[in-house]
Amino acid sequence: MPVVLAMVRKGDFDVNLSGLGTVTAQNTVTVRSRVDGQILRVAFTEGQFVHEGDLLVEIDPRSFQVQLTQAEGQRAKDEAALKNARADLQRFRTLLDQGILPRQQLDSQTALVDQFEAAVRSDQGQVDNAKLNLAYCRITAPISGKAGLRQVDAGNMVRAADPNGLLTLTQVQPITVLFSIPADAIPQVAGPLRAGRRLAAQAYDRDFKAILASGHLLAVDNQIDATTGTLRLKALFPNEDSALFPNQFVNVRLTVETLKGATLVPTAAIQRNAQASYVYVLNKADGTVELRPLVIRSTEGDEAVVLKGLAPGEQVVIEGVEKLRPGSKVSVVGPPEAAVPGKGKP
Repeated sequence: MPVVLAMVRKGDFDVNLSGLGTVTAQNTVTVRSRVDGQILRVAFTEGQFVHEGDLLVEIDPRSFQVQLTQAEGQRAKDEAALKNARADLQRFRTLLDQGILPRQQLDSQTALVDQFEAAVRSDQGQVDNAKLNLAYCRITAPISGKAGLRQVDAGNMVRAADPNGLLTLTQVQPITVLFSIPADAIPQVAGPLRAGRRLAAQAYDRDFKAILASGHLLAVDNQIDATTGTLRLKALFPNEDSALFPNQFVNVRLTVETLKGATLVPTAAIQRNAQASYVYVLNKADGTVELRPLVIRSTEGDEAVVLKGLAPGEQVVIEGVEKLRPGSKVSVVGPPEAAVPGKGKP
């Protein structure tokens, strides 16, 4: 019987968990105006990456400059009155010591000084409030992120009560992905986390072919979803090339363990019946094949980890298995293939 063979090899094997995930931004901020006024300038470009503190929008500050001047003038007026009241209080104390002034007049002057001091503090609050409103005329980025489409243009009036805001900032570097794993797989994740290991994660496209980003597991939810029997996990990705977008659907592969020096066999060679899994192994001495039962630990892509039944260096049949029986004589079509690490995996 013509067959194609593959070599059983020894190598490292990654045990992975997979799940469908949704890309989520770490921070999303709707930038709003905190004062009413007319927009003088829009200082950002739609889709631009801005840094924390960068100027986004400038509002006409003239009305707030007038309010600041008025508040500073009122403060200066009350400070002058306070200075005069304190001078009178000092003279009244001297006259009281000489017995010329009654005590009641001194008490009234003391209360007047306290009144002016309170007025000056109130004026200072008005000055600080005017300065704050003046600062609010320059709207800066509260976080570093990507600017969305602007909601208003220069020349429009904006109000602090506007519900839509001026724009939305989304932090995309780094970015997170929320995905779920079955509740039965929780021990595979909990064990390495208790040991202090960082679990690597990779985000793939919908077809599970191209790697979009690489990162690590960030957090595990504190309860299982009773309706689905799954546990939510969050992975963190640097996303320096901006390959991931918020609300994008991706497939996540989480590496929970790496088996060192495992015996690896191509999955194409594994056959199954009601009793067990098995392969046909070539007997080099007489060119026949024998049926060999297997104990399989894990399967990933086109490779499987065998715990019992095979040894590295043996050759197994991967094509032409259908008509084979134990003891069948075979002819090899082409050289034996070696099981290449990662062959056939996304």
